Amino acid sequence: MFSKILIANRGEIACRVIKTARKMGIRTVAVYSDADRHALHVQMADEAVHIGPPPANQSYIVIDRIMDAIRQTGAEAVHPGYGFLSENMKFAEALANEGVAFIGPPANAIEAMGDKITSKKLAQEAGVSTVPGYMGLIADADEAVKISGEIGYPVMIKASAGGGGKGMRIAWNDDEAREGFQSSKNEAAASFGDDRIFIEKFVTQPRHIEIQVLADQHGNTVYLHERECSIQRRNQKVIEEAPSPFLDEATRRAMGEQACALAAAVGYTSAGTVEFIVDGDKNFYFLEMNTRLQVEHPVTELITGVDLVEQMIRVAAGEKLPFAQSDLKINGWAIESRLYAEDPYRNFLPSIGRLTRYRPPAELAEPTRAVRNDTGVYEGGEISMYYDPMIAKLCTWAPTRAQAIEEMRLALDEFELEGIGHNLPFLSAVMDHPRFVSGEITTAFIAEEYPEGFAGACLPQDLLHRVAACACAMNRVAEIRRARISGRMDNHERVVGTDWVVNIADESLPARIRADREGATVMLAGQDFRITSDWKPGQPLARLMVDGTPLVMKMNRIPGGYRLRLRGADLKVHVFSPRQADLARLMPEKLPPDTSRLLLCPMPGMVVSIAVSEGDEVHEGQALATVEAMKMENILRAERKGRVARINATPGASLAVDDVIMEFEP
Repeated sequence: MFSKILIANRGEIACRVIKTARKMGIRTVAVYSDADRHALHVQMADEAVHIGPPPANQSYIVIDRIMDAIRQTGAEAVHPGYGFLSENMKFAEALANEGVAFIGPPANAIEAMGDKITSKKLAQEAGVSTVPGYMGLIADADEAVKISGEIGYPVMIKASAGGGGKGMRIAWNDDEAREGFQSSKNEAAASFGDDRIFIEKFVTQPRHIEIQVLADQHGNTVYLHERECSIQRRNQKVIEEAPSPFLDEATRRAMGEQACALAAAVGYTSAGTVEFIVDGDKNFYFLEMNTRLQVEHPVTELITGVDLVEQMIRVAAGEKLPFAQSDLKINGWAIESRLYAEDPYRNFLPSIGRLTRYRPPAELAEPTRAVRNDTGVYEGGEISMYYDPMIAKLCTWAPTRAQAIEEMRLALDEFELEGIGHNLPFLSAVMDHPRFVSGEITTAFIAEEYPEGFAGACLPQDLLHRVAACACAMNRVAEIRRARISGRMDNHERVVGTDWVVNIADESLPARIRADREGATVMLAGQDFRITSDWKPGQPLARLMVDGTPLVMKMNRIPGGYRLRLRGADLKVHVFSPRQADLARLMPEKLPPDTSRLLLCPMPGMVVSIAVSEGDEVHEGQALATVEAMKMENILRAERKGRVARINATPGASLAVDDVIMEFEP
């Protein structure tokens, strides 16, 4: 077994590998760029080596820099994580030439299956059903438009060396094919150092289901069942689960056996994933093979009990798999929510900045439930514009899917994160969405259910009433504290009223509260709510029991009430005395400023290009500018017809949120 391994990656996956290596008694080496000097993976590793400037193409994907770090530290093996160099054949060959073990598949398997074009050709030759497409190299945007028309729109434009949603675009017409080809090519070059692009038919209403495989160097190959990855946004997985709520045992077995056969055909070893598109009739089509560990591997570990990183290390050291296919059973249900630094209220655009508060829910592993949080950040750390915006992967496990969803609801509500925009509210909203709860999902779920973007969840009335009752009970606790501090009277019960009015979600609800030593009963909307909690004023997280059912809310004080966040909703709840409620109705509404004649930068990023000039007339939907953030290019378009009056930004400029890019004539 190895005594020291280097992790050629960063963030949460580097921390994940370090945890398993530590458990196995193996020393670890981290590598880091200037931007990651104080990163968590650097703090966790036994050693750390600086490898260059922040951009990945000057640090993390420069093979020579990684090789220098290996030589400096004497590492015997390298785990590549995912992304960066994980599917780079030249990197695997460089390690082999240096006599260093690659904790992944052999270089020939990476060449055969890691490249999306080559893998599809091999799958076709092996008789595997594949999605129609053009597997040759595409010279330019004109050829991309021609090929797209021959395949038939819609098409998927994809980076050959891609992964993680980078370098992928869906095109529905010639203009989108031309535009998408160039953006995909640029993203692929920046993220992978390989700008080759291919095009395939985009299958509408599909499910994205993948099979986890594991193979050793002694001819043993097994599949560890499937993961459902259909909840996607911009081709980036957001929520995954294992097993799939859609597959039956026969389909699962057929997909697993085909995945293993494909892996064996190319001499694959280590962990890998064969991805399929599955239609409504359970017909499945080979999509691609990822010759690396997947982001969503924790859900497989939770339902099988297999530590995939440990097995990858043992396989690389020449050990046999310790189990056969018949040993791998499905135990319970697991769900993963990817927490991203992106603002769901601004069309999920990237967000950067300092984590002023970062308090994940407590991890636990019990016979009937589990919570796991794979992360690479910490409170006070910064989210950089240079790398993937993923902050953490929150996972829950329970015996059934319904229980796993409920555990995820509570865990998301308990997750405290401040300082940047993030998608916690959206993840919470999905957990309550009827389509997700029923399991009737496709890769079009987000586009279909949130066509205008995410504006926050609308809670059902019964839950709103429970929240209102909790706000009333917490307000009583706060009023008692204020009475004691002010010294108004020793007997605080005489100065804290029993009658209140709670304003929540356009409802004004009279409430009466009756308290005792164990808690309080709030009479509201014709119902009594029994509330117990140990919450104290000033605590930003409130855990309560309402009629015996847990309710968790993030809480901030605002004038006259509280800002409460739970289940994807962001609520301003005011608790007034009856007299205050009468006066509050007379207050005028403050209107937001008019920004309709401005193009504002929706996220921190760098201007890649400006597509118009001052004086140009623009039309609705026309591209105005392109801004790059976190390795993704974002095209900003005109919302209505108008004329450009002034351009305030130039290509190469770094902008903050709401900086003015251009102004339009009145």
